[in-house]
Amino acid sequence: MSQTTAILGADPASPTTPKSFLQHAKLIGLLTLISRFFGLGRDIVAAHYLGAKLVGSAFAFAFLVPNLFRKLLGEGALSAAFIPLYARAVKDDENVGSTSRSSNDFAATVVNLLVAILLGLTVIGEAVTFGLMVLGSPSYDRLLALRLTAVMLPYVVLVCGGAFLGAILQVHKRFGPPAAVPIILNVCHILVLLIGARLIGLNRWTPALQVEPKQITLSYWLACVVLLAGVLQVAVLLPALKQVGFRFKFVGNFWTPAVRQMLRLSLPVAIGAGVLQISVFLDKGISYALMVHVDAQQHPITELRFFHYPVKLPMELGALKRLDTAQLMYQFPLGIFAIALATAIFPSLSADALEKDRYRFCGVLRHGIEASLWEGLPASVGMILIAEPAVRLLFQHGQITPHDATLIARSTMVYAAAIWAFSLLQIINRAYYALHDTRTPLVMSVVNIILNLVVEIPLLWKMGESAMAVGTVVSFAVQALVMLWMLDRKIGGLQMQKSVVPVLKMLASTAIMGAVCYALRLSPIYPHRVDRLGWAMQSTLLFSVGGVVYIGSCWLMGVTMLKELMPRRVKLAAR
Repeated sequence: MSQTTAILGADPASPTTPKSFLQHAKLIGLLTLISRFFGLGRDIVAAHYLGAKLVGSAFAFAFLVPNLFRKLLGEGALSAAFIPLYARAVKDDENVGSTSRSSNDFAATVVNLLVAILLGLTVIGEAVTFGLMVLGSPSYDRLLALRLTAVMLPYVVLVCGGAFLGAILQVHKRFGPPAAVPIILNVCHILVLLIGARLIGLNRWTPALQVEPKQITLSYWLACVVLLAGVLQVAVLLPALKQVGFRFKFVGNFWTPAVRQMLRLSLPVAIGAGVLQISVFLDKGISYALMVHVDAQQHPITELRFFHYPVKLPMELGALKRLDTAQLMYQFPLGIFAIALATAIFPSLSADALEKDRYRFCGVLRHGIEASLWEGLPASVGMILIAEPAVRLLFQHGQITPHDATLIARSTMVYAAAIWAFSLLQIINRAYYALHDTRTPLVMSVVNIILNLVVEIPLLWKMGESAMAVGTVVSFAVQALVMLWMLDRKIGGLQMQKSVVPVLKMLASTAIMGAVCYALRLSPIYPHRVDRLGWAMQSTLLFSVGGVVYIGSCWLMGVTMLKELMPRRVKLAAR
């Protein structure tokens, strides 16, 4: 008998509640929706004042560094290994009585360990950054990026620590505060941009290869406010942590048996997550390195030397910031539902795997896969259709030119083709981690990064920056399908055939939605104005008609996901 089968001992008689996590997912989704709206507002305001060229790309690259560590440590390896073990410790405490505090001791020890690691990484990062500034002779725009990075590096401790404290709350089914935390950063960004731009009088458009000193001043203000927002994000979680019984205390000895077990589990996850984040960082780094940049006299540098041979830079100035904006667009529907769903389902999967309830584990997992596809499939097609008017409406103003908006919309359409795959992977990866299988995600992450680079690099000189999106789409689509197939074989009882009919109905509803929206764009009633009002009308019309057609088609075909997502009062009234 395999280890997985032993973990998931079949028990068909056990009561199953595969739909219960959807209630948590709706709460997380609502708060994430609010956060995404503020995040969208943050990027709109930032693009208006900082643009997508020199200053905007420099800030985007600098802000990438703390976010890289957040995804790797705060929301990655340690959290993935910590949640199942902490859930077990909490359950053991409940079994022996409320006087036991082993779960709190374990959590406090891990928090101490994480803070020590993060402080060490921050010191090393600052030393490397200052070394590059002093010894590396960076170009004008790279020097600005390094200075902004040095300012924001301490945010690593705050954002990773906050994400990990949120993982503690998730085990106690307290999903609200962690989901609301990102709102604080977005609000702080918007306020400092609006107030700061007004105070320093930043209100005029700047040509692509010129830098308005006021833009640089505003970017430094924004970097400093990132640190303040990090302190507030941690502070917001403290009342909820107190309510669930967590008490922080200094622990001098990190090397406990529970921590050693967690590190053994987290090391492969860290490597896998590290590979994935390296893939993300490579994409950003390639975008930043292979785009046109400027020297100290603000003259364009359009080629690089490769073994003494000149090679034309394939991407225009500002590629990094434009790709960031395109990613924000496709991640908007992903963050609202898919990540919320995966966050809510992980504790349930971990508990069911722990209790060896194979029947309930497979039911919850299969239901999560169907729910992710129910949102991911129409979101992919819908974002492709709505990308151009939405991007022009939201971003084509201030420092963002019509040409910038065209490039952003093009990359958004490519990224959108794999929203369903991103959504599916959120569920699949957590299923592997719940089974304590960290090797498979690691291997597939390596395959992902290789496939991504193999696809995107040859296309850069033909497609420009949108080639980065093509590589991402191909690699994640392949990874999602292969990992689902491997998971079905691993468990030996997932019974994905039960999901064939619902998924086919979702595909049919998505196809109907896409056909209707495409016909609408060709019809005489479609507004063809090329101004802000026209783009607003186009976006609203496509979104409304697409949503009604998809939901209506699902209802006519009997897709049950609709009933499960309805508010409880509506369900009772329908009975």
